[in-house]
Amino acid sequence: MRKIIFVLATLIANYVIHAQVKTPQPSPHSTLTQVVGLTDVTVDYSRPSAKGRVIFGDLVPFGKLWRTGANANTTVTFSEDVVIKGTTLKKGKYALYTTPKADMWEIIFYSESDNWGTPENWNVNNVAYTTNVDPIALGNAVE
Repeated sequence: MRKIIFVLATLIANYVIHAQVKTPQPSPHSTLTQVVGLTDVTVDYSRPSAKGRVIFGDLVPFGKLWRTGANANTTVTFSEDVVIKGTTLKKGKYALYTTPKADMWEIIFYSESDNWGTPENWNVNNVAYTTNVDPIALGNAVE
């Protein structure tokens, strides 16, 4: 009986020890909060890992709507109304979507932020703001 209890205790202890080992996620989650002027801006995202792959134009096709990040939606929260390129965007939480292209990216602030990926039914009434930006190539690969 003692041998059985000893073996069970050893197995349970081994399980508990391994259960507490925290391994890195393939696409690490992060939250960044910054005060810009008088406004708190929070970006909540998961950083996709390239793992040597070509991301834009391959894994994320050019010209196709992307949820901008890995795992779940990237969200942006503003504590006050903000002005982007002369247009006022109301305070609140937005899902951030992009349509990457080789020469320009379309950035979309979408008012429904609880989607896991791109919305099943895209509703143009939920598009709070859209703008275009020029992509900038980095000198070296960033994981």
